[in-house]
Amino acid sequence: MAEVKQYRHLFFDLDHTLWDFHTNSNLALSQLFVKYGLEERLKVSEEAFRATYLQVNNALWAQYREGSVDKITLRKERFKQALAAYDVEDENLGVTLDREYLEISPYQTALVPYALEVLDYLAPRYDLHILTNGFTEIQDVKLSRGGLKPYFKYIITSESIGVNKPHAPIFSEALRRTGALQGESLMIGDNLEADIIGARNSGIDQVYFNPEGEPHREEVTFEIQSLKELLKLL
Repeated sequence: MAEVKQYRHLFFDLDHTLWDFHTNSNLALSQLFVKYGLEERLKVSEEAFRATYLQVNNALWAQYREGSVDKITLRKERFKQALAAYDVEDENLGVTLDREYLEISPYQTALVPYALEVLDYLAPRYDLHILTNGFTEIQDVKLSRGGLKPYFKYIITSESIGVNKPHAPIFSEALRRTGALQGESLMIGDNLEADIIGARNSGIDQVYFNPEGEPHREEVTFEIQSLKELLKLL
């Protein structure tokens, strides 16, 4: 493990790092699955539909990070493609599901274990910032409803900058906006490519939050499986 520097600025990813995306998303999808009778209409279980949606959504978000699709396309396509996997071509239903999903999911409040405990410890000691690829208005609701917003000095979204992680300009702009230097900054996130490799390529140290202990061959500054490990690391 690398020697811990005297960091001043900690940049946190939001989804899957602090805000429990998996739990909150599943709650929203479950409500929509029942409301729109998708079990009968698609002839599929809720679990199977969630898995299909997740696969489609993850693929579209990967394209969004690369810049090959925009926000409008991502939102239009994710439920449309999930429905099409079960031979249901209904663009209007896809649009409705996407709209209501975004009306429900950000208001869920499940957090990753130890998130508040860790932030309570870090906030008096460091300048904390959010650096996220999520949509600005959605991430703001998540932060507010989850009780996370007061901990952070700057909340920086890729949408507000026009560049997604892992691309270098979002990291350089984050440093500029916060007045932080590379050597005094640390990026904490769960996405190996977007958060960790992106920060590393921009000269910023990283903490790879890898709760499942997924194997990889990347060089990372630090790696943890629980947020609570930050209490000993920082």
